Amino acid sequence: MRALWLAEGGSFVPPGAGDFDLPPIFDGVTKPMILVVLSVIIISVFFLMASSRLKIVPNKFQFTAESIYDFGRNNIAREQIGSKEFMPFVPLILALFTFVLVNNIFGLIPLIQFPTMSHIGFPLALSLLVVYPIWHGVGFKRHGFLGYLKHQLMPPGAPAPIYLLLVPIELFTKFIMNPITLAIRVFAAMFAGHLILLVFTLAGEYLLIEGSGLLKGVSVVSFAFAIAMTFLEALIQVIQAYIFALLAANYIGQALATDH
Repeated sequence: MRALWLAEGGSFVPPGAGDFDLPPIFDGVTKPMILVVLSVIIISVFFLMASSRLKIVPNKFQFTAESIYDFGRNNIAREQIGSKEFMPFVPLILALFTFVLVNNIFGLIPLIQFPTMSHIGFPLALSLLVVYPIWHGVGFKRHGFLGYLKHQLMPPGAPAPIYLLLVPIELFTKFIMNPITLAIRVFAAMFAGHLILLVFTLAGEYLLIEGSGLLKGVSVVSFAFAIAMTFLEALIQVIQAYIFALLAANYIGQALATDH
């Protein structure tokens, strides 16, 4: 990360979007790329270890894994897709939830301190390359090509002339905007949250080192806000992972539904 305050003159340079553009570590491989791979390893090892020696009376580790699985299975997949259709999609929803969650939490882990989802490419890839084809694929398989388009674009009961307006709006919303906004939600939250933490932390450091008298005391306030925002950011990271998986399940449920 570039220097955020300058020694000459002691002028403060606030963090910005450029601080998220990390240089390659080797051969074009950047820190976010490594974190994505690391998150997959962490999640895989976690569930493999938790399921390797299952017990009727679970220990704390098994209980934690079962709780995460139960949350993804029943509170997200089952509720959004429906009790008759949800089971084939549980692995997908659980993978989306845990993957986004771990990559978000990276932003609070010492030495790592970078939420991978603050790079728009990662949530966009999840949305467009994973959720989008499955979402519409199951819809086309269930209703047929023309049947699914009618199901998505032509809400029943509307007067015929209204469809001239509804069809292009629904087409733009369902096939273009929804997958984009699915990615933007988590990206914007992680980008803004990490940027706020940087502002309070680095401003406090600057005031403590470069300030004098009362300004050094103000640095304590800045650090206090950074700590408070850290707890708030942790909550937002969990919520955003939940929302991403929830909306993905909701879109699949809508595609499978017989009613509009």
